[in-house]
Amino acid sequence: MDIQELRREAQTMQPQLTADRRRLHRNPEAGAVLPETVAYVKERLTEMGYHPQELGGGLTATVTGTDTGRCILLRADMDALRGQEQSVLSFRSENGCMHACGHDMHTAMLLGAARLLMQHRQELSGTVKLVFQPDEEGTNPLGFSGAQAMLKDGILENPHVDAVVSMHIMSQSPYSAGTVYTRRGPMMSSCDTIAITITGKGTHGSMPQEGVDALNVGVHIYSALQNLTARELAPEEQGVITIGSFNGGEAANVLPEKVCLVGTMRTTVEATRTRFKKRIEAICAGMAQAFGAKAEVEFTQGIPSVYNDPALTQRVMDYTSELLGEKVPEMRTPFSGSDDLSELSQAAPTCYLILSGGTPEEGYPHPQHNPRVTFNESVLYRGAAVFANAAMEGLRENG
Repeated sequence: MDIQELRREAQTMQPQLTADRRRLHRNPEAGAVLPETVAYVKERLTEMGYHPQELGGGLTATVTGTDTGRCILLRADMDALRGQEQSVLSFRSENGCMHACGHDMHTAMLLGAARLLMQHRQELSGTVKLVFQPDEEGTNPLGFSGAQAMLKDGILENPHVDAVVSMHIMSQSPYSAGTVYTRRGPMMSSCDTIAITITGKGTHGSMPQEGVDALNVGVHIYSALQNLTARELAPEEQGVITIGSFNGGEAANVLPEKVCLVGTMRTTVEATRTRFKKRIEAICAGMAQAFGAKAEVEFTQGIPSVYNDPALTQRVMDYTSELLGEKVPEMRTPFSGSDDLSELSQAAPTCYLILSGGTPEEGYPHPQHNPRVTFNESVLYRGAAVFANAAMEGLRENG
């Protein structure tokens, strides 16, 4: 099939893609349990001739042409964020959740790709596995994120997955709406939630010598953690440790017995992530001991960095450049943000693409997760075509 014909077919689907997106946007659900969203996506897939199955809180469906044993997985996340949308959209959410990360766009684009792939199933040299994932945002800090849950339930098997392709819409992009861009190698940061509990000895504020000041220990640990990235991170790497919560004490004249610090650590190299975890534990234990206190460190939730397989990513960049008639720009550095597609990227060759949803100059000034964020819907058909083309070309090349 002429690759440009696929693009033209996708463009004729733009009204349906927009309708799907708006239906999802108006009815967002957050977390690992998305009953309305799952029901809608299942209904749409069934209309196309698929037999969707529920897995790990999400949905999966397959389409096979010639059974070569090869399988490419296309993934879209479906969950929203908790919070009240403040956009001016006529179809904005009113239920206390909001699609401020663009996952409604992702789901609509993959539904579009599903239709394209079903229409061209006889041309597939293998199987395409469609995955609609819940809880990418990782709403339970003590539990699995959506990708972790689906991985645990066997998403990469039956059939065995040879490659993973996914896409994320980006607001406040440096590239004009509709541009697809990516990079080979590390693509996004890991993210680990750190909980530090310091136990000292409470006492009256007038007699600090009778106690062990847990607040003071916490301050020293806070400073030491900032030095970890300043002095132990290689200059060519990215990494950041953020303490976003520092709690202890209730009275002005009492030194509390316990103080808690909670934050996140982000790195782009898995070896650094492992080493920094050990260093954080050592720093906390040593600092607490120096002041006569105790410190417990718990990494309550963590996902690795998204890694784009260089060879696969280069091929997808080539397919996409030919499809869109424009070169796919390559990012110089990884994003400091995180995405739990990382769990799949550590288990199978992966390519994560970014699709521009508009620049500030084009009228899209708000970043992801902002309650006022909006995206340019006209790019939906491009995302659907890129998804479908990556799977078809990938299977053809390796069939």
